[in-house]
Amino acid sequence: MKNVRAGTAGLSRNFMCGVAAAALLVPGVAMAQDEADTGQDVFPDEGGEDSNQGNEIIVTATKREATLQEIPVAVSVTGAETLERDQIRDINDLQTVVPSLTVGQRQSSANTGFFIRGFGNGANNAGIEPSVGVFIDGVYRSRTASSISDLPEVQRIEVLRGPQSTLFGKNASAGVISVVTEEPQFDFGGSAELTYGNFDALVARAYVTGPLADTVAVSIAGGLNERDGFFEDLNTGSTVNNRDRWFVRGQALIDNGTDLSLRIIADYDSIDEICCGVVNAQSGPATGAVLAVGGQVTDPNDPFADVVFNNFDSINDIVNHGISGQIDYDIGDWTLTSITASRTTESVTEQDSDFSSADLIFPNSQDLRIDTFTQEFRIAGTVLDRVDVLLGFFYLNEDVEQSNQLLYGEDFRNYANLVVASQSGGAFSLFPSPAAPGAVPLEQVFSASFGQNFVGTFFNQGQGFTEAYTLDSEAYSFFGQLDFEIFDGLVLTLGGNYTDDTKVFTQDAVSTDVFSSIDFDAPQLAPFRGQVLTQGAIAQTVGDILMLGRAATAAEVGAFAAGNPTAFGQVQAGAVAFANANVNNPLANPLNPLRALQFLPPFLGVPNEVEDGRTNDDNFSYTARLAYDVTPDVNIYASYATGFKASSINLSRDARPFPGDRDAIIAAGLDLPNLTFGSRFAGPEESTVIEGGIKANFDFFSANLTVFDQEIEGFQSNIFTGSGFVLANAGSQSTFGVEFESTFFPTDGLTLNGAVTYLDPLYDSFVQSAQGDISGTRPAGIPEWTVIVGGQYEFDLGFGLLIPRANYLWSSDTQLVEGLPAFAVRGPDGTIVDGGPALAAAAPFSRQVDDLTASLSLEFNNGLILQAWGRNLLDDRYFGTIFDSPAQPRSVSAYPNAPRTYGGTVRFRW
Repeated sequence: MKNVRAGTAGLSRNFMCGVAAAALLVPGVAMAQDEADTGQDVFPDEGGEDSNQGNEIIVTATKREATLQEIPVAVSVTGAETLERDQIRDINDLQTVVPSLTVGQRQSSANTGFFIRGFGNGANNAGIEPSVGVFIDGVYRSRTASSISDLPEVQRIEVLRGPQSTLFGKNASAGVISVVTEEPQFDFGGSAELTYGNFDALVARAYVTGPLADTVAVSIAGGLNERDGFFEDLNTGSTVNNRDRWFVRGQALIDNGTDLSLRIIADYDSIDEICCGVVNAQSGPATGAVLAVGGQVTDPNDPFADVVFNNFDSINDIVNHGISGQIDYDIGDWTLTSITASRTTESVTEQDSDFSSADLIFPNSQDLRIDTFTQEFRIAGTVLDRVDVLLGFFYLNEDVEQSNQLLYGEDFRNYANLVVASQSGGAFSLFPSPAAPGAVPLEQVFSASFGQNFVGTFFNQGQGFTEAYTLDSEAYSFFGQLDFEIFDGLVLTLGGNYTDDTKVFTQDAVSTDVFSSIDFDAPQLAPFRGQVLTQGAIAQTVGDILMLGRAATAAEVGAFAAGNPTAFGQVQAGAVAFANANVNNPLANPLNPLRALQFLPPFLGVPNEVEDGRTNDDNFSYTARLAYDVTPDVNIYASYATGFKASSINLSRDARPFPGDRDAIIAAGLDLPNLTFGSRFAGPEESTVIEGGIKANFDFFSANLTVFDQEIEGFQSNIFTGSGFVLANAGSQSTFGVEFESTFFPTDGLTLNGAVTYLDPLYDSFVQSAQGDISGTRPAGIPEWTVIVGGQYEFDLGFGLLIPRANYLWSSDTQLVEGLPAFAVRGPDGTIVDGGPALAAAAPFSRQVDDLTASLSLEFNNGLILQAWGRNLLDDRYFGTIFDSPAQPRSVSAYPNAPRTYGGTVRFRW
């Protein structure tokens, strides 16, 4: 069923068909889980509130405590025991137990993208707030850089699938990841852990909690995480993708035991790493030029040899710190909650962005600071014993300051000369050199044509791009939800959220790349274009006459002219006529192949007379849901919900005026040579989901099933081009899907789990993508099938438990990207000049995942735990993502995944 789906009608058709099909997946009863849980904690903890099995786990997905069985929301829950036994160290690792979640590492230790049901964005571009909202202990983390850590003393991680804007408001159009850590305890306790693994991995953590007074408890946690890199840099001698992190986190809880509690959390974490390893996945014409100037690149035929080449180490110096306070105050049957937080992320990175040992780029650097203040108020209670009420307000104020620099290195000029000769088929070079004999030197030609001395000025060391951006965001939301029990077992939920979001931004960038400022269509170059067109037409015509199957060489043309003077005169006249007719035709410009080398064209800053550097969006999102307890063990539900994400700002060197502003910019006298057009920002995302599900929970078996049809209008597509980011709104992207998860307890001590996610996504409309109109195609990076199976057995030894455990993740083969944007060479107006290989080039690059995690734990009754573990035990290797190699036309670079890791852990709890 692969039709173009549009609007609510399309959602309804696929939804109803899917309900019928998905019902066949559930044995025994017709189990329609309420927005199914595709990732509950399938290995529940012993003792405490997390000891409940299956759907009896306590969650707060609707901002109230309830069991997973009771909450009609598509939520996956991973508990503390699963995190420890599977060695899940950060949210990166979480995807191995939650099949609807995909996590991707990008260009630095702080750049990680989260995708739920195939929807997600953000990561590399600091101006883009992710479509998947991340909350840690109720505090919104606006960027992934502030949410990747070792997650000390986590009770559970809840992954809410689908639009969650009604209760979470800010940027939850694709879903929410909510991390809940343990609050301070009034009984003295703690834990200590030491882990050692391959690549000399060392993890040490400690946690202590206890009372200071009858009403005051505190806790403090700290740890470090060190490891050699997965990849060896054969030029610098360093290892890449290493770990060098530490954190400290303190909490205080004031609880009078009756109506008031205050929880204060302060944390600080630091990352200082060499990241991230990039390999050459496909060599293009420019690869030979890299080798010719003495550089080396990885062999595309052996991309998983775990070696890389750089001429300097890519540094990542990242600090996150913040403080939050949560007050809960009971007033009769009502509870008032206030959560206040202030957070800061500081990130300094430098990257060798040519990913070779040649000195082509030095450096590509970024200095980023994000300051975020959030405030949430909410009140919850019950009216007449049948209506649960939740009302709230959320406020965010955020400041982003970012400066970047990308400069050419010592080898770039000679490298560019070779690439120019290659791109032009030997017709041109930058300057006369033995490497390009007979080529026309462009520096001399442009000097003569423009009356300006360009000799010795193209691609010199130190030329490049310097950037400065600011982004000030202010947003507020009013939200509320009513749960009305119509009669016993039947609950109607109605919720709404009004959000207003304002962003003010400045963009100031200066390009000193002289070659990128040359207008190939300038009238001064018309005589040269005419000469080249004439010569080219003569060579091609003579080649056709001689049936060479190619253009004739200069020697062959000379021989033909000498032997056939009359015919040659006719050829010459025709060539001149052709040249005169096309000399000012941009599509026939013989310099077009060289546009791919105009990496850093001039930039028009914001604000200016046409663009005010301001966006303002508002939206009302809502949820309507009906849930019914068929029996005490089976709950069914159906819901309709909308979501919203405000405009995102493109803080990159590809932040260009909208094509629709071109005429106004020219009229205002703001036009620049080779000023390109694209998008300064992407407009809002608005999502819609129709969903139905069943949740069933029995003594020996629990199962959850969800069928959904989800659509995002204006999905914010953010594609790395090799030198910047193309940010654009897709007209519409939709996904029909089925999520199923079950947990089986056949005997005491034995737990088996299985989860399946089926996704059928489609670009209903995406006309202005980075590679042209791709409407009607399947979005890349979203597997059709994802399957997780696993199990564990607890052998009771009397003095403790021996627990073997295994978990296997498989996802079907999926294409990594829709196309590679830089393969489609564009003119200054944004139209594709040469796009032949754009889509075909990406076809060979796909990914299938086969990931096995296993552990063997010996858990003594006295609190001592010994564990041997391994992740990616099959050493399954694949590319996480691919992109255009920076400054290397038609080459492809890739981020490989991590190889097999294993080790041992000693942990003690008291």
